Amino acid sequence: MVEQSARLSPVLKQATPVLAARGEGVHIYDEDGRRYLDFTAGIGVTSTGHCHPKVVEAAQRQVATLIHGQYTTVMHRPLLRLTEELGTVLPEGLDRLFYVNSGSEAVEAALRLARQATGRQNAVVFDGSFHGRTMGAASLTTSGTKIRAGIGPLMPGVAVSAFPYAYRLGMTEDQAVEYALAELDYLFATVTSPRDTAAFFIEPVLGEGGYVPVPPAFLEGLRRRADEHGILLVADEVQTGFGRTGRFWGHEHTAVRPDVVITAKGLASGFPLSAIAAPEGIMERAWPGSQGGTYGGNAVACAAALATLEVIREEGLVENAARNGERLLAGLRKAAEGHGRVGDVRGLGLMAASEFTAPDGSPDAETAAKAHKAATDRGLLLLTCGPHGNVVRMIPPLVVDADQIDEALALWSEALADASA
Repeated sequence: MVEQSARLSPVLKQATPVLAARGEGVHIYDEDGRRYLDFTAGIGVTSTGHCHPKVVEAAQRQVATLIHGQYTTVMHRPLLRLTEELGTVLPEGLDRLFYVNSGSEAVEAALRLARQATGRQNAVVFDGSFHGRTMGAASLTTSGTKIRAGIGPLMPGVAVSAFPYAYRLGMTEDQAVEYALAELDYLFATVTSPRDTAAFFIEPVLGEGGYVPVPPAFLEGLRRRADEHGILLVADEVQTGFGRTGRFWGHEHTAVRPDVVITAKGLASGFPLSAIAAPEGIMERAWPGSQGGTYGGNAVACAAALATLEVIREEGLVENAARNGERLLAGLRKAAEGHGRVGDVRGLGLMAASEFTAPDGSPDAETAAKAHKAATDRGLLLLTCGPHGNVVRMIPPLVVDADQIDEALALWSEALADASA
């Protein structure tokens, strides 16, 4: 055998140049011991911070007893306990769960369930949506062509409708909602009949699409149309769930109850675990053999998820996300006052974003990239998003405190000054 040196795919690109050696709370340390404020949280994953002692202890204890108990072969107690505990935080009536590993897999499972439960083939998604990278999930994704390009033909049966992105549309929020609902009705008249439509898939806050919260009136309009036509309303809470928005679930900022909830990311504080939840009357319509997987419901991941729920409750992290989310947004708006290229600041809880816009109104990805790099250079780790890459987002762990928010805002203000120099 010829010896060779393997390397990572050249297509993979890091958002920052940091080589992480360890993490603790809201901080990451590189191999030289430099400390960074991690306001990426592994793209919203490390909800209880890096290496929370209770999560670490739970995972270590579970590793010593059972690592892999394949749950369509044998059952294990961590999965049963997690299912029971999730029942206390899920929307009323969503009392049946199916576990997989990633957000994309959970989206695929929800799509499969929606089609089988309704006997209909089409799904409606909305401009800017991100639902994953596997073929079905990518077909539901419109946050950027990089997810869809070069892999077609994509899965059929997906219709895309307008999202009420008021800033991009140049409208008030009320106008944007009225426009988007009218476009959805037009879609029903021209592209997918309601009788052929299985589900609406929507994120309570657009993630990769630019961190745009869904106006409550729009979600309420979807619920009315879903009820009228027998369409399932699927809330993709992969990024917004588990306290991220200042409520346990992002959709809880409205009175709307979805028919299916998808959860992942912050569910297990960094261990791969995702799930879909639905009422028994919907879940039982899944066809035999349509739900399964080798690693879904891993025992160690379930133990970590149980510890995550315990920490969220004991430390009041949902309330902390609401309180410090307001502090973060207020600080970002103040910082934007002195920088003409920040056209919009928005968010919900600890999902906050600054959108960069050129004087002519076009997306300003160049200045966003400069600000992002300047923040990294100063020790603040952030991510960009949006179809044009002109949105810089902040996603700190839910354990972040007021002093750390203020430190990040000071670094961000300096980064903005660097970007405009």
